[in-house]
Amino acid sequence: MLQQPAFYNPTKSYEDNYTAGPPILSQKTPPPKRDLGTAKSFEFLGHKVTLPFGIPPGPLLNSQYMKAAFDWGFDVSTYKTIRADEFPCHPFPNVLFVKTTKELHPDQTPRLTTLSHKPSAINQLTITNSFGVPSKSVPYWQKDVKKALSFVGKNQSMILSFMGTVKENQTQDEFIKDFAKAGKLAAETGATILEANLSCPNIGNEGLVCYNLEATEAVTQAIRQQIASLPLILKIGYYKNDSELTKLAEIADRYAQGIAAINTLQVEVVDRHGDQALPGKNRLRSGVCGASIKWAGLEMVERLKKIREKNHYSFEI
Repeated sequence: MLQQPAFYNPTKSYEDNYTAGPPILSQKTPPPKRDLGTAKSFEFLGHKVTLPFGIPPGPLLNSQYMKAAFDWGFDVSTYKTIRADEFPCHPFPNVLFVKTTKELHPDQTPRLTTLSHKPSAINQLTITNSFGVPSKSVPYWQKDVKKALSFVGKNQSMILSFMGTVKENQTQDEFIKDFAKAGKLAAETGATILEANLSCPNIGNEGLVCYNLEATEAVTQAIRQQIASLPLILKIGYYKNDSELTKLAEIADRYAQGIAAINTLQVEVVDRHGDQALPGKNRLRSGVCGASIKWAGLEMVERLKKIREKNHYSFEI
């Protein structure tokens, strides 16, 4: 088991991590050898993969990270979410360990306290991450995505994540067009699978795009018009209401080929003195992920599977 940071060093800034590449490259342990001859392969959105397991877009910042992910056998990995415009990262720090001793249910535990150290037990490993979904300029990331695609090996798949950008005095129609534009720019790279990050801020709403089902349908329809028949995954948050999740599944069946569930659960995060842990405006609440939200991810997969079977949908989960 690797004791040092593998794909992101939380003690360093986003820019330092972006430039230096994944810490795993500096470790002496070589990547495992891949058995492509006798290993069973799986189907994922029309692509064969040796291992149906990968890394989400959070820590895979650029092509250096994607190469490391594929070299280490994470066969379904996602390039960090891009935008149609350059966008800055939130101030450092961006990743903090938080104290949890059980499953996180925001209604029951709306506030968590940070830890000064990494928990030793994997079943207690929970973090908050607050980056603001930074993005480089379009020419820069398009070139880098093409480079990342060159590192995809046999029986591996790269997903490219994208999202729309909320802007001041923006109308919902303008937001939808920006989201679709990001999808079009993503498709131009030659990526074979795209992921629309609907678990990001919604126009005029402190919630997520995916919780506004009218906006979700408009966004996904606009994206589909821009990316032709490319496989599309909808990345969503946790739904409490089955009727809303059923509507989301109906939208996915109409415009997408997959659903990625879930992103994070949001709560307030404070330090041991009770003060806001992450500096800056609108950062008291942030997304929490790790062991304490595993229950939510598993539950969503189970619920989506039941909805898919009941309605004879074909999207992948």
